[in-house]
Amino acid sequence: MPYIEVKGKKIEINEEGFLVNPSDWNKEVAEFLAKKEEQIEKLTDEHWAVINYIRQYYLENNLAPMVRKVCKNTGLTLKKIFELFPSGPAKGACKIAGLPKPDGCV
Repeated sequence: MPYIEVKGKKIEINEEGFLVNPSDWNKEVAEFLAKKEEQIEKLTDEHWAVINYIRQYYLENNLAPMVRKVCKNTGLTLKKIFELFPSGPAKGACKIAGLPKPDGCV
């Protein structure tokens, strides 16, 4: 399997760039994935609101939240979430949050 290296630590990813082990995630990993995998130069407070919400939801429910829940709980519109994560909330946001690729995500 491929891997990324963040601050000298090798972290295993799958062929699509998602972390194999969500417990390897931290803020530095998120910033690395944002820049290298999703071409997002800087994570803003709005990015972090989405990332933190979906990560917490995943840890509590063992699945990523539906996008409607993300909008409702962050106060961001769907349009804004797609502006923040051009590859989409399922693919881009979940990848940066260190979650596995959601079911049904193309």
